[in-house]
Amino acid sequence: MTGTFFGEFDLASLSLWLFYAFFAILIIYIQRENMREGYPLEDDEGNKSSNPSMWPIPSDKTFKLPHGRGEVSVPSGQTPERENIPMKRVGSGNGFPLEPTGDPMLDGVGPASWAPRKDHPELDGHGHPKIVPMAGTEGFHVAAGRDPRGLPVVAGDGEIVGKIVDMWLDEPEQLVRYLELELDSKWGTGTRLMPMTFARIRRDKVDVLALFGKHFATIPTIASPRQVTLLEEDKISGYYGGGKLYAGTRADPKL
Repeated sequence: MTGTFFGEFDLASLSLWLFYAFFAILIIYIQRENMREGYPLEDDEGNKSSNPSMWPIPSDKTFKLPHGRGEVSVPSGQTPERENIPMKRVGSGNGFPLEPTGDPMLDGVGPASWAPRKDHPELDGHGHPKIVPMAGTEGFHVAAGRDPRGLPVVAGDGEIVGKIVDMWLDEPEQLVRYLELELDSKWGTGTRLMPMTFARIRRDKVDVLALFGKHFATIPTIASPRQVTLLEEDKISGYYGGGKLYAGTRADPKL
């Protein structure tokens, strides 16, 4: 042999170009992974955008669920599961706000929005429902603060709508997530859940400023008296959150 194998080849240049190629592929991969939600692009009213991404949408991804719940495949480029939401745009161009066309609290729009989560309860590490009523558990009691059970519930307009009959606990976190109230016959029938963050526990009452008396009958209900699903939680919390804006005349212009 009269010469070396790489005698006329620039290894440093090859390494540099290989790095450039690897870095370009990495950027494209990361950008495609970033497109698993929200793509293909749409305008404010859900129509396909005239300016789609320059990169193709990634393939679907399959997840193995714990506690024997099987597998779920998440499609890329998925469209929202809530269709025909009763809202309209107040102007002709993109960027104009949307306004409700019906009862926003019942329709679940604006501050009352909810996401189509799974209609099964959240589980703890042992496969048991995390959030359960205190009446159905053992070993839990009120160790500090005021026990709200038996106190009347006063709405934002001063109406007494019922009384607290139970507390729903997040057992692993040892927190009260919801209060359960029993409605007076004037305001509906049965019981409803109230997120703890919307309740103000006083010495002789529980204030709920987010809702007025007439709104309690249409609080989303739960299918089981022993557990609450992810979908039910989102609808309940959204309903109370919507009352912060839509209850009474709160959404009207202030002079």
